[in-house]
Amino acid sequence: MAENHNIIDVWMQHPTLKFSNHPMFDSLRKWTGQDKLDSEIPIDMTIAAMDQARVSLGLICAWWGPCGPLIHNDEVAAYVREYPDRLIGIASVDLYRPMDGIRELRRCVKELGFKGLRMVQWLWNLPPNDRRYYPLYAECIELGVPVCLQVGHTGPLCPSEPGRPIPYVDEVALEFPELRIICGHIGYPWTMEMIAVATKHENVYIDTSAYIAKRYPTELVNYMKRNGRKKVMFGTNFPMLTADMCLRDLATLGLDDEVTRLFLFDNAVRAFGLDSWG
Repeated sequence: MAENHNIIDVWMQHPTLKFSNHPMFDSLRKWTGQDKLDSEIPIDMTIAAMDQARVSLGLICAWWGPCGPLIHNDEVAAYVREYPDRLIGIASVDLYRPMDGIRELRRCVKELGFKGLRMVQWLWNLPPNDRRYYPLYAECIELGVPVCLQVGHTGPLCPSEPGRPIPYVDEVALEFPELRIICGHIGYPWTMEMIAVATKHENVYIDTSAYIAKRYPTELVNYMKRNGRKKVMFGTNFPMLTADMCLRDLATLGLDDEVTRLFLFDNAVRAFGLDSWG
């Protein structure tokens, strides 16, 4: 079914040596059977993985943690310059230096053309209702871009508590009703909490990154078919999973053609403001 639709992958990162070989990902490498990299991978290989599953556009993100950038915004910008018709940048900034973070986010959006901010809470062990995030949320609203968060347990050996949808995402959405919030990784084992928060708040969305289609929880699939038709979008968390792996069993979910189009493309266009793309 997916081959008949345009596809946007809303959560990708290019596997640089510094990022992929970081010790915090040892547990993910064990689960997926992936080895550490011994040399840098060209961006062409990420594009080839997109081509294999006919992914039209990838939202490729930077990573910033307490010890600095793991994937710098300028690295992401270089990938986008090389493939401007296939990639769009998603920024990440220093949570501990709010004014530097605001200036960097502003630069990424206004000068580099990025379309969102990603903050991975478990890197900081701070839930998204912590005061350190709030200046960035306000700047996202002013810039007209969404914030992308992680929900659910963490695969890396870091605390999972910052990924709980309730109370954390719920409180952020209450205090920033204009903020578009994209919650990646489904929210398992708190999937019903995530669905409740997305149902409650107009500007809260879910993406399916880090899960293959046959592992989507039944309650999420039912939500996609009914009142969540415009709330769920496709993501992979590449290179942990490829789009081909994630989409292989999509047809078994029983999604109609409209829901499939919304899931794979239209919902991402609306949530990320990509109307002018393509």
